[in-house]
Amino acid sequence: MKSVIICDMEGLITNLNDRAADMFGYNPKDLVGIKRVSIFSPGEIVLQNVLGWLKDANETGEHVTKTNFVRKDGSIFNAKIKITPNFADGKDNPQTGYCGITEEINEDVNIEISLATKIIKGVAITRVGFASASLFPVFAIGCYYAGIGDSLFSPISLALTTFGILFIHLFSNLYNDYFDVTHGTDEANTEYFNAGMNSSMLKGAQLSGGSRAVELGLITLKGTKTLANIMFMFGLLTAAGILYISYLNTGSTSNSYHSAIIALIGVLIGYFYTAKPIKLSSRYGLGEIAIFLSFGPLLTLGSGFAISMETIQLFSNEFYNLMILGVPIGLLTTNILFINQFPDYTSDKKVGKNHLVVLFGKKASRWIYAINLALATGSLYYMAVENIVNETQDSLFLYVLIPITIIYSFYLISGLFKYYNNRKLIKYNIHTIYFHMLFSFIYMIILANFQ
Repeated sequence: MKSVIICDMEGLITNLNDRAADMFGYNPKDLVGIKRVSIFSPGEIVLQNVLGWLKDANETGEHVTKTNFVRKDGSIFNAKIKITPNFADGKDNPQTGYCGITEEINEDVNIEISLATKIIKGVAITRVGFASASLFPVFAIGCYYAGIGDSLFSPISLALTTFGILFIHLFSNLYNDYFDVTHGTDEANTEYFNAGMNSSMLKGAQLSGGSRAVELGLITLKGTKTLANIMFMFGLLTAAGILYISYLNTGSTSNSYHSAIIALIGVLIGYFYTAKPIKLSSRYGLGEIAIFLSFGPLLTLGSGFAISMETIQLFSNEFYNLMILGVPIGLLTTNILFINQFPDYTSDKKVGKNHLVVLFGKKASRWIYAINLALATGSLYYMAVENIVNETQDSLFLYVLIPITIIYSFYLISGLFKYYNNRKLIKYNIHTIYFHMLFSFIYMIILANFQ
């Protein structure tokens, strides 16, 4: 008798036979509607092979291969598997998932793991791809200075700030995963979104529910903490270089002092976003406010202090301009986090992770997402009419970026309002990320004032 496991399009197990339970060593009640089929394969094989297998099954009708599988007790065994796509009431109807038929075999199966997969493994563990949310605001400030004059910022400081922010972002990602696993948040989450093959750019990326790196066996819990501490040390070393060069550039400790304070606030927010006793993510909106500030006004202001060739006076026009420039990006970053809370609603509520979606419910929370987009658009209009940038940039904000923002926002809001309680929402989670990227690129180009 062969193992038969059926899953939906995201890999969530929907049915299995007795042989599957025996082969993999699980109680069916611990799998159906709870776990993804990825837990049966070594993590590196999941990253390297599984999406390719599914793609081939979709294109040819089936995919047959030999591979290694993992039992609940951690032991590895060799097997042959046939994967076929499933459809709703016939092949002409929408695909509902996949069926995997597995038989254990008595032969060696060695799947070579490529260098590219090992790199992707690092990306999956650290979620470095989402560090763009931290880096775009830094680049935006570099573009802003480049657009208003010559030699207003230090390229070396910009490079160091980029690496410093990257290290601190990865430190935060890793500790967020560490504490979510430690506190049982990830274990309780069975409804998280994975991009799967819904996005060519984000293929296979975790959109909500953490990285799942520990669950997949890509890294241990202890290893996650160790790697987080390494990122923190790299961040500290980079920060020392930033502060020293800022002092050399300005002849004053003022910029260094204020950028250090903002950096410390960012580190504390990143750590205590999920760490006890504060756990900002569970504090009824404090987490969302912290994300907005960290990825918006505080980050752009801190970047200004770090890279400027001149001393920035507190509460001067430049001080406020640097903060205002971070508002739209901070709001769009907050919306990425916010829409990803919708699929996590049930599990987060169960474990007491009381963010705004848990507080207000999915239906009412749709309006918060829409308000954030409206505020982002409004901040662009404010910058244009208050002459934060020059006349050419004002026009580009008014006649290019604001219309694009309105059109894309309407698309995103329509999708969220329709599918807020449906797995089809994943399309709009992905497009929230796409919009953030598109907006940031256009924003930076306009600020750079290429003429």
